[in-house]
Amino acid sequence: MTWFEFLDIFFFVFHLALVVFNLFGWIWKKTRFWNLIALLLTLASWFLLGLFYGIGYCPLTEWHWQILRELGETGLPSSYINYLIFRITGQTLPARLVDNITVIAAFIAFVLSLTLNIRDRARSKKS
Repeated sequence: MTWFEFLDIFFFVFHLALVVFNLFGWIWKKTRFWNLIALLLTLASWFLLGLFYGIGYCPLTEWHWQILRELGETGLPSSYINYLIFRITGQTLPARLVDNITVIAAFIAFVLSLTLNIRDRARSKKS
């Protein structure tokens, strides 16, 4: 296994785990605070760094794309989520659909995480 093949696997697993954590880390009280931090960093990347690099920019995606290009990959999608869907299922979905679902799911996860973190903090101050 080459270094780039190892890095491909690492970024695939790490980025997929981060996506899953962003979507569901709010469920468990022990991970809620870190989920909120991860979501804030993700949203800051998409919308603040996105002002300079394009809305939806993610440095993890950029680094993984560089690795995949070194491995000879071409025609990578604009969306990492679309890439994950293709790599896991072999199916390609319309980019706009994937982008819309991604933003909506991230927003819902953020609202849930923020709400539950505020509730948890208020409850801990009462006791």
